[in-house]
Amino acid sequence: MLLLEGNHSTGATFTLLGFSEYPDLQIPLFLLFLTVYTVTVVGNLGMIMIIRVSPQLHTPMYFFLSHLSFVDFCYSTTVTPKLLENLVVEDRTISFIGCIVQFLLACIFAVSETFMLAVMAYDRFVAVCNPLLYKAVMSQKLCASLVAGPYSWGIVSSLTLAYFLLTLSFCGSNVINNFVCEHSVIVSVSCSDTYISQVLCFAIAMFNEVSSLVIILTTYIFIFVTVIKMPSAGGRQKAFSTCASHLTAITIFHGTVLFLYCVPNSKNSWLIIKVGSLFYTVVIPMLNPLIYSLRNKDVKESVRKLINHSMQFCQRCAFSKEI
Repeated sequence: MLLLEGNHSTGATFTLLGFSEYPDLQIPLFLLFLTVYTVTVVGNLGMIMIIRVSPQLHTPMYFFLSHLSFVDFCYSTTVTPKLLENLVVEDRTISFIGCIVQFLLACIFAVSETFMLAVMAYDRFVAVCNPLLYKAVMSQKLCASLVAGPYSWGIVSSLTLAYFLLTLSFCGSNVINNFVCEHSVIVSVSCSDTYISQVLCFAIAMFNEVSSLVIILTTYIFIFVTVIKMPSAGGRQKAFSTCASHLTAITIFHGTVLFLYCVPNSKNSWLIIKVGSLFYTVVIPMLNPLIYSLRNKDVKESVRKLINHSMQFCQRCAFSKEI
């Protein structure tokens, strides 16, 4: 409270430019992103519901998948509604506190997803390399701890970064050339020394990316070696199929992150950064439930059963009304 009262920047406002440089595309982009957000909400909440109501999906793998869907839903909901609003209204301002809150929530869910994918890699490692001990190793207590870890670290790292952002001062034109309050664009409009905040953000981002990739690569090296040693082709195919959806999600997520790290810091790169950020914050949360539902036989079978049960229930209701 003392920090907020002493920092005059809490009354500042920012302007999110978004895609305002393309006025003719505002309505088409609004309809496109609205469709993407609708698919994201329906897909992720639908995945959570299917996993909860289907007994055959009450396994550690789908427990982690339900939390991944929850993180994707929250991440998209933190960013997309403001993006949609800025596409249809002329006033694209956001308060300092509103910008910090958006950054804080987006950072929590981005970090949580980074390590949730690593947790899911460990789950696949145990399932493939130690199938007989899978249920014993992946106990409910361990699964709960593995899920609590990404959320806890996401909260800690995000609060740390947000604290240092609150110490910055802002004066003059606070125009943010993006559609979301990211750390880099917030410090870019500050008129105070941002060295500590930038170094800390870089250190946390590098730790998150490197450590999660080390976990993922290590587990998949063991998985690959184990699968290669399997005597039957059918066993190898089944083992690879259980990892295919997760590998696809990892490739898209970390591929986008690494691409954004590689974009040169120049004026001409702002459009590339915005498109990359758009894919990272809006598109990927939509893709994950599609990847896991389209490539997963258990999920598709559960959906068919739910549809059949719903149709039978509706037929019974219609029959009872006729009587």
